[in-house]
Amino acid sequence: MKNYWWAFILVIVASFTVLGWQGYEIYQSQPPIPRQIITTDGQVVLTKDDIEDGQNVWQSMGGMEVGTIWGHGAYVAPDWSADWLHRELEFILNDWAQVQYGKVFKDISSDQQAVLLNHLKKDIRTNTYNPKTDQIIIGEGLQQQLFHNLTIPAQIQLKIYFYYIAKWYNIKLDNDKN
Repeated sequence: MKNYWWAFILVIVASFTVLGWQGYEIYQSQPPIPRQIITTDGQVVLTKDDIEDGQNVWQSMGGMEVGTIWGHGAYVAPDWSADWLHRELEFILNDWAQVQYGKVFKDISSDQQAVLLNHLKKDIRTNTYNPKTDQIIIGEGLQQQLFHNLTIPAQIQLKIYFYYIAKWYNIKLDNDKN
């Protein structure tokens, strides 16, 4: 009987050691929340408080119970960060196509689509996070398109949070490739 207790204690200690180690690894690899997100000319678009307010809105709505962000959260639900990013990029492509060609994105030629897609990839995936200043720099055009038609404060805060998540995810993808 004594051997069973030692085996039980060993399993408990080993389990909590692994849990502690995993918790430490998660804490170390969490994305930094930048002090500011600014435009190329230095205009402050978002602050750390804006991003954290958006995170609080997400959590207060029980967001982790009905979907995931980066795969964290509910097991059988959509990934809201991927969904938001997809919708936002579609909006941006349609807006650019309308401005440059007078048509929605799906109605322009494949060559024109390729140009816009290339431009979008460059804008979204470029790592503009500066750890020394703790800032992310975005182009003014992109900033204007990201925060279109928002009037409800909670909606704005959620969008800010999803923008930050998407931007960080793309930065991480870019860094993982290098």
